Amino acid sequence: MKKFLSGKIFRFIWSVGLAALLYYICPPCFSKNTLAVLLVIQLLLINGAHIISRWAIVTHIARFLVGGLFIFSGFIKANDPLGFSYKLKEYFEVFQADTGFKLFESFAHIALPLAIIICASEIVLGVMLLIGFKRELTLWLLFAQIAFFTFLTFYSACYNKVTHCGCFGDFLKLRPWESFWKDIALMILITLLFAGKEHINPLMSPALNTSVFVLGLAFSILFPIYAYRNLPPLDFRAYAPGMSIKENRKYPAGYQDPVYETGFIYENLKTGQKKQFTLKDYPWQDTLNWKWSSTENILVKEAVNAPKITDFNVTSLDGLNVTESVLNDKNYSFWLIAYDLNETAENESLMAKIADFYKLAIDDKKIFIAMTASGPQDIDKYKHKHNALFEFVTVDQTVLKTMIRSNPGLMLIKDGAVIANWHHNNFPSYSEVKQQYMK
Repeated sequence: MKKFLSGKIFRFIWSVGLAALLYYICPPCFSKNTLAVLLVIQLLLINGAHIISRWAIVTHIARFLVGGLFIFSGFIKANDPLGFSYKLKEYFEVFQADTGFKLFESFAHIALPLAIIICASEIVLGVMLLIGFKRELTLWLLFAQIAFFTFLTFYSACYNKVTHCGCFGDFLKLRPWESFWKDIALMILITLLFAGKEHINPLMSPALNTSVFVLGLAFSILFPIYAYRNLPPLDFRAYAPGMSIKENRKYPAGYQDPVYETGFIYENLKTGQKKQFTLKDYPWQDTLNWKWSSTENILVKEAVNAPKITDFNVTSLDGLNVTESVLNDKNYSFWLIAYDLNETAENESLMAKIADFYKLAIDDKKIFIAMTASGPQDIDKYKHKHNALFEFVTVDQTVLKTMIRSNPGLMLIKDGAVIANWHHNNFPSYSEVKQQYMK
């Protein structure tokens, strides 16, 4: 029986069965012809493994590409684990809304540790593959992870849920379909690795291989923790030090507006399945089979040459738009960023540093304002609790989360340009900032 289960006939049976199942359950958002081509390729790779294994070079190329890409992808996400956790939370919220499962709500609450675990696993699996450490375990874990992300990106692309996957953080923003095809390419490469796995041997002696694995594991865990407790060592965002918020808000030459189309979500009365329609094909007359659920705009074409920053708007507590006055201040100014005052760090030592910094900045005739997405009641509560005398303005929460990966965090601005920023764990003294940056 064991021989049969590991034989070519059983492999052919289960691979064809799985391909048929995937073809049958494929939603209408994806071309059946394209899927058929992909499934045939996978069937050929799976059932032709004995032929593919003859060429060791194929395995080594796939090994280098998969290992390198996993390390690179994991490193980029580990560089900004908090930003990656925001993206994971967005996925979990979408799944909870679509399925109603409370499990995804629980996952959303632990998005940060999950983000660190995923970053670490990508880096360490890439290292394990390149050095040939624990070959079988490595291949199956690589397959499990890419299968999970392929489903994630396919669902997001198919149902237009998450606009950017977060695969490479802010370094390279991939649309869901682009990310899905990247995962398909990785799935094919990993299948090639399974086919030629006898060529994946340790590069060094057992002791040295183990040492490299331990070092890779330690780095993959410690690096994202360091990046979370400080700020991303490599900052690719439009609000990074050296960037001009004013310039990044300008419309480049050749800009074209995004194109949206009205879409309708209808629920099938027989199956309970929800499907997206356009104005051309929505079943408004078929009341026996379909029931309207919701209306939403569908992005048909993204903006061309869009500004890097499109949603930065500052509003005073009186409801006035003060964006331009804040950005056009020719003097140095300080922005304390606290996207949610109910979740902001507020230990006594930090509060004392902020209060002292504020006093010295005001005495030096520098503007010091706090930006938050919290409401007036939370602002009043915060000000009374900490005797905060600085002015508050409101900004969209997502924008504040993008501006700095710290709650609270401090930014030094001059004429709309970011001079420097600090995590609350590294909150500076006013004298240090003045001596180093205000020249």
